[in-house]
Amino acid sequence: MDLLYKIGQTASKTYKYTADKTCKMAKKTKIKMNICDKKADINDIYLEIGRKVYENHIREEDIDIEDEIIDLCEEIDYLSQEIEESRMEILSLRNKKQCSNCFAEIKIEYQFCPSCGQKQNENEQSRNDKIVERLDNSIIDDENKTEAEIVRKEKEETDDENE
Repeated sequence: MDLLYKIGQTASKTYKYTADKTCKMAKKTKIKMNICDKKADINDIYLEIGRKVYENHIREEDIDIEDEIIDLCEEIDYLSQEIEESRMEILSLRNKKQCSNCFAEIKIEYQFCPSCGQKQNENEQSRNDKIVERLDNSIIDDENKTEAEIVRKEKEETDDENE
């Protein structure tokens, strides 16, 4: 009976591990597809800018296209920012972060970059985790209970957004 229980526990752990890895892989794939779509959008905007500049060159009349081009460039900036945020999300799914100095991918727990030696800033999320852990392990006055609940709810919302 004990052997069957151990086999069941091992199978359960294996299933949970596999399900977690599969979920992370699906998220990464979805994010990568989203990044590819955004890069294609950026290329389309580049083509649009080129087309507008060339059409302006061919026309005999002088038309001011600067505002249109600035709008398209701002759209490229916005898409590039979204791509960067998606890339950072993929890094966090892989339990990695980017060095603030040399931009190398490093493990999230490293305090110094192995490539350049730069001290890494403490991750905002890990700081929030530590705050919630301290709240969970401490005795909270009735006065401060609402503040503690607010911090916990913010943490839960952040965790939900990151998933």
